[in-house]
Amino acid sequence: MKSLLLLPTGPRARWVTVLVWFVAMFVVFGTNIPGKFADAENNESISYLPGDAEATRALEAQKELVGSEQAPIVIVYRREGGLTPADQTRIKRDLVTLNRDVKGVSEPFKLAEESKDGSAVIVTSSITSTGEAEDIREPVEDARDLVSGSFGGLEVDLTGPAGYASDSIEVFESINGTLFAAAFALVFVLLILIYRSPFLLWLPLVAVGFAEIGARAVGYGLTELGVTVNGQSSSILSVLVLGAGTDYALLLIARYREELRHRESRSESMRYALRGAGPAIVASGLTVIAALLCLSLAELNSTASMGPIGAIGIFMAMLSMLSLLPAMLVIAPRFVFWPKVPRVGTGGADAEHGPWRRLGDRIAKRPRPVWITAVLILLVMCLGLFSYNDGLTSANGYVNEVEAVRGEEAIAKSFPGGSNVPTEIVVGDPAKVGSVTRAVDRVDGVASVRTVYRGEGGAVLNAVLVDEPYSKPAFNLIPEIRKAAHRAGGASTLVGGGTAVEHDIREANRHDVKLIVPIVLLVVFLILIALLRALAAPLMLIATVVLSFFAALGIGFVVSDQVFDFPGIDPSLPLYVFVFLVALGIDYNIFLMARVREETAAHGTREGMLRGLAVTGGVITSAGIVLAGTFSVLAVLPLVFLAEMGFTVAFGVLLDTFLVRSVLVPALTLDIGSRIWWPSALAREKKTGEPGTAGR
Repeated sequence: MKSLLLLPTGPRARWVTVLVWFVAMFVVFGTNIPGKFADAENNESISYLPGDAEATRALEAQKELVGSEQAPIVIVYRREGGLTPADQTRIKRDLVTLNRDVKGVSEPFKLAEESKDGSAVIVTSSITSTGEAEDIREPVEDARDLVSGSFGGLEVDLTGPAGYASDSIEVFESINGTLFAAAFALVFVLLILIYRSPFLLWLPLVAVGFAEIGARAVGYGLTELGVTVNGQSSSILSVLVLGAGTDYALLLIARYREELRHRESRSESMRYALRGAGPAIVASGLTVIAALLCLSLAELNSTASMGPIGAIGIFMAMLSMLSLLPAMLVIAPRFVFWPKVPRVGTGGADAEHGPWRRLGDRIAKRPRPVWITAVLILLVMCLGLFSYNDGLTSANGYVNEVEAVRGEEAIAKSFPGGSNVPTEIVVGDPAKVGSVTRAVDRVDGVASVRTVYRGEGGAVLNAVLVDEPYSKPAFNLIPEIRKAAHRAGGASTLVGGGTAVEHDIREANRHDVKLIVPIVLLVVFLILIALLRALAAPLMLIATVVLSFFAALGIGFVVSDQVFDFPGIDPSLPLYVFVFLVALGIDYNIFLMARVREETAAHGTREGMLRGLAVTGGVITSAGIVLAGTFSVLAVLPLVFLAEMGFTVAFGVLLDTFLVRSVLVPALTLDIGSRIWWPSALAREKKTGEPGTAGR
């Protein structure tokens, strides 16, 4: 592997490497593959579910029965205290305007229902879903332009499944460009502060930018193979590539700068840098890739797709930082480091001195009290786990107000809450329509049931729930509705619709957490064993990262509730945070312990730990700040889930950087001593060389 890592340093290979990357980027841009990747996003909730979920099967059965998939448009007109004659006149005039000017609807707009108190009416139509985002958005936005707004106390809002789909598409379409620009700008500023050079920062920025573009190109190929990509996974892809790619660049450049102080040749210095830092970067990248690929086992398509999409991002970041970046650094003169140009014999990062060496020396005096204190701090943070509330839903998942949600709230004030998005029941046997209707109507929490389609192959019923369709009480009602419908209609009766989709997503997520968490831990543990050639050290590292994960999650729950005042936690948040923090948190331990093992072979465990901390402390801390910064950009996006994940992962990365990797891991290693390398030969140090006796 090391011989492959050295390829970009050859006299001709360096130029060929740069040329290949630039030609590849020219081809990608020339064919607009990044744009095609964005167009391939599918942000409808139903696309998240596996094919065997009942909500998915209900949708397929309905499409086969009716001939197409319909997305209802619901427009609510409401005035507090009752609609006036002028309001009624406006509604009639709007119906004429809507039917004349709105194109792309599959049926005319019509007055569907009036509330008992006379305060509101509902106008409906529908759109035939084609899978193309614009076929939903254009009719919805045209209708909103014509009728939505506030008119002297009359509130008019467009909602329903089509309204929700349009708002979701708009939010996700606005995310990608904004996110990448914000994250790229933040990385730019951080690299200026870290390198304090107007020239050097451009090389990692070019490399990470090419990696992001390359990841989207490969990601588009995955969508052509049937992988589901949505705005959520696309956003996380950008953060992963920018954050991880910049981390790898920091590690490589730090080692390259170190080597330039020992030899004149830039090529030779880069070879030594790649021999030293390359294996750690590869091990780190493979760990994150392996952890992400575990997500492919998930039932949820949105979670499963994050596996290969994220893995491609990490692979492209690793590939770029181990090929393009070394080639550009070797081609560039030493002056690129100006104003602090590394010269032979000028010293630099010294394993005997510096702030990180001083920190290590302090920890070494009494390592056991230090690690016990660190563990207690993390356990206190874990208390926040008791504030968990999974109340985040499609209706309250936006940071800013959206019209579909506002319309749903208006409907709930004058009609049964579920009027906006009724639960759809497909009855395969026409003879059992009546019995299914009566059975479902008797379920406590169902306001009404009516037949909306009937044919030779079956019927479609709409069950209106008392509670709002995207609420936990409504989700919890789905199993009872299914039980009643199945008992009355048999196996060919299926319950779907927006509420059922949300219920099935939550159930699939519970399954995914139980399946994926232990697999990720096992995969990461095995990689650590292979890298460190020991059992004790990997066990210790896994334990510290898992404890750090629970601590970060606890703080994330508290901050989401008490500081941001979000309505709840998305049920999928713990799984995503676990995968990112375990995989990325292990990164820093890999960077540290790989160097510690290298130093231990020459100096013993105690001195190896102190020297490893001294020479990696600065660069790993910089890498942690960059990665936390890129994830924190998610917190400014208009979706609560991404904001929650951005804060929690950013906090967790900083926790790993400043407490776990800088204090807890060194203290545990110093306390355990050479036994940390058990059962390898490094564990058999002489008693006089064991660090573990210090401070006992």
